[in-house]
Amino acid sequence: MLKIGVLGAGHLGKIHIRCLQGLSDIYELVGFYDIDQEISKQVEKEFSIKSFSSADELIDAVDVVDIVTPTITHFENAARSIRKFKHVFIEKPVVTTLQEAEELIELAKEAQVKIQVGHVERFNPGFFAAKPYLKNPLFIEAHRLSKFNPRGTDVPVVLDLMIHDLDIVLHVIRAQVRKVSAAGVAIVSNTPDIANARIEFDNGAVANLTASRISLKQMRKIRFFQPEAYISVDFLEKKCEVVRLLNSEEEINYDKERAMMLEFPKNDEEKIKILMEYPEVKEINAIQTELTFFYRSIAYDEEPPVTIWDGYKALKVAHQIMEVIQKNHEHFG
Repeated sequence: MLKIGVLGAGHLGKIHIRCLQGLSDIYELVGFYDIDQEISKQVEKEFSIKSFSSADELIDAVDVVDIVTPTITHFENAARSIRKFKHVFIEKPVVTTLQEAEELIELAKEAQVKIQVGHVERFNPGFFAAKPYLKNPLFIEAHRLSKFNPRGTDVPVVLDLMIHDLDIVLHVIRAQVRKVSAAGVAIVSNTPDIANARIEFDNGAVANLTASRISLKQMRKIRFFQPEAYISVDFLEKKCEVVRLLNSEEEINYDKERAMMLEFPKNDEEKIKILMEYPEVKEINAIQTELTFFYRSIAYDEEPPVTIWDGYKALKVAHQIMEVIQKNHEHFG
């Protein structure tokens, strides 16, 4: 069992605390620290756990530090923890700048500790169900739209929301980014609140991502198009849909409760077969699942499922997008 403590007890921090209390077979939740004394008193009472008087006191008492503080404090908290030889789970985006991410990579290498980045959509049940069908996507389209909430506006929407889909895209497309085009507008904050990015890869694949935090409705959908197949994932509803073109001679067994075969004449002798499937989506808690995987990476000395390098790559493309948006504003503004 590993001793773990949570830095940050805001909205997401409380979710992590609740999830860790449900993982008492692998983690001993020692306590938490939050800079806000009023929040600390409320959380201490609500969850019946210890509130530490400082971040250093918490770090000294644990094996693993779970960082759920505002993004601008990620680097300071992670570096402080790593220098004390603690394993670190750090919420997305991993840090604010590429230089900070590079420094964390070096620190972790020197201290020989594990870092996992909280790109939670990797563990979404809908995406889990879709992964076996993802072979060679050549076009990806993602929409991540949220209603306005002042929480999160300390960073651009690219780092707040789009970063989720950037991680998914970079995880699925194993090729170098060749070109980034983007547009964005700041409407209710000082940084872009809505943004669109087109990412082109060396293998010919293209991803078109849209993120907004000023939408009238919630949406978190991503669609993958690959030769002879279309896969759709609804992260919000935790659903998956697969449409596959089958060989005219191909015979396939399928669950008629979860799939439907459509046939269309191609010519006098051949038919086009299309299988529409709704794969089973298992109910899992995504945050508990990622924290469980992190435990395994430490206990069995394995690579975390979402590494610091994964966080770095997503952050790097996010910065490219923001730079293009800024240059467009300077040129046309």
